[in-house]
Amino acid sequence: MNAELSFPPLLTGRAVAGDPFAAAIQAAQDGCDAGLVLYDPVSPDLQAALVLAPEVALAEAAVMLPLAGVALQNAVGSVAPPEVALQLGWSGKVHVNGAKAGQLRMVAPKGDRNSPPDWMVIGLSLRFVSDDIDGGQNPDETALYAEGCGDLMPLDVLESWSRHLLTQLHIWEQDGIAPLHREYSGLVFGMGDAIDQSGHSGTFLGLDEQLGMLVKTGEGTRLVPLTDLLETP
Repeated sequence: MNAELSFPPLLTGRAVAGDPFAAAIQAAQDGCDAGLVLYDPVSPDLQAALVLAPEVALAEAAVMLPLAGVALQNAVGSVAPPEVALQLGWSGKVHVNGAKAGQLRMVAPKGDRNSPPDWMVIGLSLRFVSDDIDGGQNPDETALYAEGCGDLMPLDVLESWSRHLLTQLHIWEQDGIAPLHREYSGLVFGMGDAIDQSGHSGTFLGLDEQLGMLVKTGEGTRLVPLTDLLETP
């Protein structure tokens, strides 16, 4: 498989052996430039991570997680068969036709959430192949090839994701969060369902203006901000 990929301006790709997410965190801690995309060129699934250097407060920069998810949906949706529906779990899970097929993660160094972080890393994993899924042993999980996407290749999706990601970033920078809110709201998985998130159990009512989760509990409506999903190195 050719590991020499084509990335749009402002992004630089680098193939790595092992876990791209861990490698991206290390690269960010070592002071690499923003826009570095690390990926596993030999994995049968898509495993990648992107290093960012947000210029806004961490609480605002946390929208990079749903933004990356919208870019993924745009990338897969542009090439997958029309019957394939990719939806985004608020906590970062990626669902294909109702079953989990991947995960988005974000990590940033500890610090004041009202100040810009030194760096942020977005991790992406998307399953293409799974023997257990093909055998029907895990009905709540799936893979793209099991859903009729046999013509897709992980690195092709990575290239497409990177282009759609830059498009979404440009829209967000120029027009604010409103366009992202509209598109993401239509892709969120499980809205209206029972939920247990960050110690709040209840019904997933919707999203606030910063894409935080609104949970209706017995004590009233509670807000779970996106920053609750941040991991620390």
